[in-house]
Amino acid sequence: MNASLKPVETSAEAERSARVDLAACYRLADRFGMNEGIDNHLTLLVPGFADRFLLAPFGMHWSEVKASDFLVVDFSGRVVSGQGLVEDTALYIHQPVHRLSPQGRCVLHTHMPYATALCMLENPRLEMAVQTALGFYNDVAYDPVYNGLAFDESEGERLAGALGQKSVLMMGNHGVLVVGKTIPQAFERLYFLERAAQAQVLALSTGRPLRLIPDAIINKTLAQFLAGGAVGGRDRAELHFEALKRVLDRANSDYAS
Repeated sequence: MNASLKPVETSAEAERSARVDLAACYRLADRFGMNEGIDNHLTLLVPGFADRFLLAPFGMHWSEVKASDFLVVDFSGRVVSGQGLVEDTALYIHQPVHRLSPQGRCVLHTHMPYATALCMLENPRLEMAVQTALGFYNDVAYDPVYNGLAFDESEGERLAGALGQKSVLMMGNHGVLVVGKTIPQAFERLYFLERAAQAQVLALSTGRPLRLIPDAIINKTLAQFLAGGAVGGRDRAELHFEALKRVLDRANSDYAS
């Protein structure tokens, strides 16, 4: 037997692992000030399924979400398991994005302050003016149309269409939507999007013009990012997420319960 091969998880084990990671995602978003009261939502398709997702019951603060709290909600809005409230915009934003975006196994919607500040501007573009932003080159979609609350499925479908094949949607006058095929991948995008937006907002606050990075250097750096995406055979996003979970474990590991 090859000792380097990981044992295959059962479906129950895979769902348990997914619940722990999604709970960590909620706690980390709260820790970094990306949450807004009890609003906004972070969801994940249930491992092994393409038509149901994990969702925290509405009314919970993100700092108290635990792995055992999650509802399993199918695409019709039916609660398959768990107890609690399903908020309308959670269903009508996340279900269409999960359904229509192959890259959206994990869907994170927040009103995190700096990225949302960019979404309030006439030109909300994330500028290629700092290294952190370069990882988002050609991977951000912009929806300039604020259309009110997502109280029907058509609004979620419109947002999924605006997202297209990208990992980030800047939602005009609203907030952001970040997707990924895994929780570590999606959270990595969310975290660094906010950091890049923060740097841009701070730079613009000086009143001095941004110095943009030339396209040739952007393309060179993107190739370097790709070449350095793994360290010692380990994916950077996974290493980052594992480190962040260790921070949570030292503070309060009840998120995994």
